[in-house]
Amino acid sequence: MAKKGLDVKQIIVVRTDLKMGKGKIAAQSSHASVLATLHAQRDNRIWYDAWFTSGMKKIVVKVSSEEELSHVYQLGAKAKLPRAYINDAGHTQLEPGTSTAAALGPAPASIIDPITSKYKLL
Repeated sequence: MAKKGLDVKQIIVVRTDLKMGKGKIAAQSSHASVLATLHAQRDNRIWYDAWFTSGMKKIVVKVSSEEELSHVYQLGAKAKLPRAYINDAGHTQLEPGTSTAAALGPAPASIIDPITSKYKLL
């Protein structure tokens, strides 16, 4: 059962230094979102249910390096947030294993905002 009034969102973080095409960004963002959502559904059902029933709020932000992407992900891990880190398979634009995107949440804004609020929208 979802907790009423819980402000829950998912933040998707995308590397801009890779100069990925729009379709590639959409695919990598989707991979991150789906995987993090599955983790939330399994590990924190209250957050998942609140997010799912309130419109599945997603915000996509940008970082300019692999180091920044990894840093955001590690902060999410430290905060015990549902999360995903995406490494490309290398079938199209990128070398295999290139880190492209991450997602944090769904999680309460009060936990996720201190980690991600400094990043600009994509």
